[in-house]
Amino acid sequence: MDGTRQKFGLHDSVGHHISRTARIVERRVEGNLRRFGMTRVEWCVLVAVAEEGKKNPSDIANFVGIDRTATSRALRQLEANGVIERKMGRDDRRTTEVGLTAKGTAQFNAALPMCHAATQHFHAKLSIDELDMLRALLAKLAADELP
Repeated sequence: MDGTRQKFGLHDSVGHHISRTARIVERRVEGNLRRFGMTRVEWCVLVAVAEEGKKNPSDIANFVGIDRTATSRALRQLEANGVIERKMGRDDRRTTEVGLTAKGTAQFNAALPMCHAATQHFHAKLSIDELDMLRALLAKLAADELP
């Protein structure tokens, strides 16, 4: 640098640290999920359906924090793999309802301990107070921002 421009300082950027850490966590989780033939996003969709009872693609997208295009892509892949099924809505036939198949329930239950272990690996590096603070700080950074 010639001294006339302010240096960006990539390693001083909070965004850089968040992105780098997210990739590290993702690699560990996706490494576990690979044996089930699914991605982290597909796993998050399964969590939305299996644990939270989300049935509508828009509700799933909002819960996971991804856009409708990514949700549709994940749902198509999960459906192609026989993990979920989509049906017309009972009350409003213009809507779609998503549900787990028997294979999806079995796959979710089989992957759950591995995903818990991957999460616990990173949680164990922090005290409970640090983990609470990290969650609060990340929520503060994300507040009033577009998803």
